[in-house]
Amino acid sequence: MSLDRQPEAMLFGHFDLPSGTWLDWHVHPDHHQLAWAARGVVAVNVGSAHWVLPPARALWVPVGTRHRTGSSGNAVLRGIFMDAAQSPVSWPVPRLVRVRPLLRELLEHLTAGGLAEDARRRAEAVAFDLLEPVQVTPISVPLPTDARARQVAEALIAEPADDRTLDRFGREVGASERTLARLFLTETRLSFGRWRTQVRLRASLPLLADGMPLAGVADRVGYSSPSAFVAAFRRAVGVPPGRYFG
Repeated sequence: MSLDRQPEAMLFGHFDLPSGTWLDWHVHPDHHQLAWAARGVVAVNVGSAHWVLPPARALWVPVGTRHRTGSSGNAVLRGIFMDAAQSPVSWPVPRLVRVRPLLRELLEHLTAGGLAEDARRRAEAVAFDLLEPVQVTPISVPLPTDARARQVAEALIAEPADDRTLDRFGREVGASERTLARLFLTETRLSFGRWRTQVRLRASLPLLADGMPLAGVADRVGYSSPSAFVAAFRRAVGVPPGRYFG
């Protein structure tokens, strides 16, 4: 892990993330961050919101935002840190950003180091101009605190395709279907059905990022057909899977 600190608008961090590695929850008090996977796929959590980022996507993390970053497979994370006092971009909430080939090359160029100050500042200005947000809704999976509902939640997170009904779960955890439905709604602010959808969609993100065909993704996370999965993804996220990762 390294962080090149220089008196400039952008700072650059290079983090090797072996499979299963998660950096601790942290905050950048003076800098915005652009989290980008130069290789592999990384994930970023902000509260219960979850983003998965292949190299064609990055996440803008505003100054002061508590977050953590990790990867389910081997990846290289580039942290591009923008001094909040100098940054011409100041989105107040996390934003998914499209990384087109020109921006990717610029980020590689800047993180390589060794640039003269004037050349670096010109490249930084172009990089800021190329930050293009993708309008999506993050996938959030808040967890219930009640032990019985939490047991149901953990079972579905472990196996998103599990098709047990809430009534059947209730018989196994010692609570009625009605009680569990109330607990999910009051403790997660989502109905059980919507909560289960969020779990399935979150589980789909790393599969999609790895290039698994839609039919395989749909089957792995519990949908009867690719079209049903795409429809659920579009309703929840705002764009179809192809646009999210394309």
